[in-house]
Order: sequence, then structure tokens, then C-alpha cells
Amino acid sequence: MRVYLDNAATTPLDKEVFDAMAPFMLEHFGNPSSIHSHGREVRAAIEKARKTVAGLINTSPAEVFFTSGGTEADNAALICTCRSLGIKHAISTKLEHHAVLHTMELLEKQEGVQVSYLRHDERGNLDLEHLEELLANQPQTLVSVMHANNEIGNLNNIEAIGEICRKYNALFHSDTVQTMGHYKHDVQQLGANFIVGSAHKFHGPKGVGFLYCDGGTKIQPLIQGGAQERNMRGGTENVYGIIGLAKALEIAYRDMEEHTTYIQGLKDRMIYKLREQMEDVSFNGMSEFGDKSLYTVLNVNLPASHINEMLLFSLDINKISASGGSACSSGANTGSHVLRALNVDPTRGSVRFSFSKYNTPEEIDYAAATLAKMYKKELA
Repeated sequence: MRVYLDNAATTPLDKEVFDAMAPFMLEHFGNPSSIHSHGREVRAAIEKARKTVAGLINTSPAEVFFTSGGTEADNAALICTCRSLGIKHAISTKLEHHAVLHTMELLEKQEGVQVSYLRHDERGNLDLEHLEELLANQPQTLVSVMHANNEIGNLNNIEAIGEICRKYNALFHSDTVQTMGHYKHDVQQLGANFIVGSAHKFHGPKGVGFLYCDGGTKIQPLIQGGAQERNMRGGTENVYGIIGLAKALEIAYRDMEEHTTYIQGLKDRMIYKLREQMEDVSFNGMSEFGDKSLYTVLNVNLPASHINEMLLFSLDINKISASGGSACSSGANTGSHVLRALNVDPTRGSVRFSFSKYNTPEEIDYAAATLAKMYKKELA
């Protein structure tokens, strides 16, 4: 048995998605910018995919722009908004994905943007009163707060944040990469000017995502070089990626209720099994609370032990794939910036298990028993 529990990093491609993509890999190969029939049929497929995505998030196709993934979409929203609209104050959190954190650092250094960071407690819960205080002083602001944390799973109340931003006439961007395809997003209710998606987080292909930009916010493109995406992103479209993204999101919405119940059950089972088999185990952030965290993510806090130095390697030897934090920094030895921000004891180990519709209860039992056995042997 080989167990994959790193679905927050990437998910397996759904066979239905591959079947939808395959004709655009082999048969429908035209450049969508070409005016001949080969190009026109591909252009029509892209616009159909755009209409599908727009319908699922309840917006106009004119407000959906395809990108290379969530990171590019985040960068475009943040950088282009500040440059195009002359924004000089931004608010974010120290718990964001590096796609946002590193972009905020760039905006400070290169664009002269003052960046403020929201206070949070030891569990990662944000202080929204602090957000009001900051906006009251500087209302012409861009706010960027993720919907759910990719490491600890915390769900942020982006509807409430959107209301606060509207109250102070601030622009609001939310990194929704981890929740897109797992929760329904209605942009008419969210009050966000920008949200994003990345297909490979919901059983679609890698290398494709999208940016929702509300029609009232006019920004210049991040990538120059062509009139694609209605002059918002230069470069020939990733056609079969776009087809796959739309199909994957369509499937996710279609089966969401069933899969939410099933995956939450797997997570609850992991929590129960770990508590049953390990004495000194807890959970980082809000990840143990079903109504306050992503049902796909569980961040486990483990006893102090020498095994923590080789924890992921040891799990891999036991045929379990998991992550020590954000997958985008899994090769680094600097540890998790999120766990450091929460002042998690650095002598203890942390591992993120993340689940999908393809995992089984048997895999959960095996992973929990293996982890418990590793620590029992080490601490005996």
C-alpha cells in the first residue's frame, strides 16, 4: 500500500477531466487567435470553458481571466492593482501563502507600498477589529486575506472581511486557491474584487488557473506581448489546460456535497485514530475543528523527538506521502513561516495530512497506525 495524503499540494487528475482534455491535445490543435476554422473551433471551446467557470462562481464571463495558476493570478491582482490604481497601502497577514507574502514584499521594495499585517491569536484566528482600525486610518487600501490557510486549514470569514472593505471603500483580494472546488463561491455575495483558482487543487491539470476581477476594477496586464484574454494576459492560451480546469470545477460543484461529507469523515477518522494511538498529540491552528477549518487539511503537532528531523523521509520510507507545511517550500530547511507565526514549539514535529475523494478509510488507518508506531518506537 502506498498512501498519498498531500492533496493540498496537488491532486490526482480526474479521468473525466482527462477525457475532456484529450481531444484538444491530439485533434483540436489550432491557435485560438487564428481566424481560420482550426483556430475558431478552439476559440469557441475556450469561451465555453470561460462561461462554465463564470456560471459556477456567479459572474460574467468577461470577469474571468485564465492564467498559469494561482500564483500568477495572485501576483496579477496585487501588483497590477497597485500599479494601475496608485495604491500605496496594503493590508495582509503573516499567514498567507508565499504567492501573496513575497508579492507584498516586492510591492514594498519596488512600488513604495506600505504593508500592514493583521493581528492574530495563537491559533491563527484573525483580529477583524484590527482590520477596521487600519482601514479607518487609510481607506484607499488593498486588502489581501486568504479564504483558507494551505498549511493549518484555518477558514477565514471572507464575507465579513468583504463587508468591512466595502464599508471603507477598500479593494479586497482573497487567495481562494485551497477552497476553490471544495466550497461554492458566489462572487455576488463575497464582496471580493478578486478571487483565484488553480485547477490542480481540485483534480484538474497543473499549469492553469484563473483570476476573477470584478468589472468595476480596471487594471493593466501583468504579462505583456499579446491581446489574449481580452488584452489582460499576453501569450497563447493553455487550451487543454483551460478545458480541463472548467471540467474539473464543473465536477467539483456537481459532486461537492457528497465529497465534502466523505472527506470530512476521513479527517475525523484520522483525528480519532491519532488521539486513540498517541498520548502527546495535538493539532495546529484550527485544523481539528470541522466548522472552522478546511475539511481537506489536518496539521498534526507531534511529540518532541529526534525523529522530527527526518519525519517526512521516515513517512515516505513507510510509503506515506505527506507534507511538513506548504508544499511550495517542502525542499527548504527553513521550516514553516505559518507555524513560526503561531509560535508553535520548534522542538515538536508537525505534519500536514491533506485528503481527497480518492483516499480510503483503510489508508487513514494505516497512516495513523504507522505514525503512532514510529513515535512509540522512538520514545520507548
